[in-house]
Amino acid sequence: MYEPIRTKPVDPRIDGRRSDYPRSSRSEALDIQLGGHLAALLAVTDELGLEAAAAGIAAQVARLRGAQPTRAPRSSRQDAETVAALHQQARDLAARALLVAASRADTTVAILAAERMDAHSAALELVGAH
Repeated sequence: MYEPIRTKPVDPRIDGRRSDYPRSSRSEALDIQLGGHLAALLAVTDELGLEAAAAGIAAQVARLRGAQPTRAPRSSRQDAETVAALHQQARDLAARALLVAASRADTTVAILAAERMDAHSAALELVGAH
C-alpha cells in the first residue's frame, strides 16, 4: 500500500561522533519562538495604531532579538469588522506569547502579554464581537 523509504535516514553523527553543526538549546528555541510571537503581535498592534502598547512590545522584541524590530505604519481607515478581526488576532498572539513566556519563566513578557490579552478582550467587547 505504501512505498518503502529508499533513502538512508539523515544522522547528525559523523564517524560515530556528534557533528559540529550548531544546535539550539531549548532556552534558545523558546527565545526565538517568543520573539516571533511578539513581533507578530507588534505588527498587529501597529496596524491598530496603539502606539504606547507597541512601544512596550517593541522593547521586549529588541531585548530578545538584540536589535530593534521593523515597524509597519498604520494603514488608512479601517471598518469595524477589520478592527474586530485585528483585536481577535492580537488577543490570540498575546495568548501564545503568554504561554511561551510562562514556559521560559519570563515574568516581564508574561505580564505584558496578559495585559495585552485583557486590553484586546475589552476592545472586542466594545466592538461587540467575541
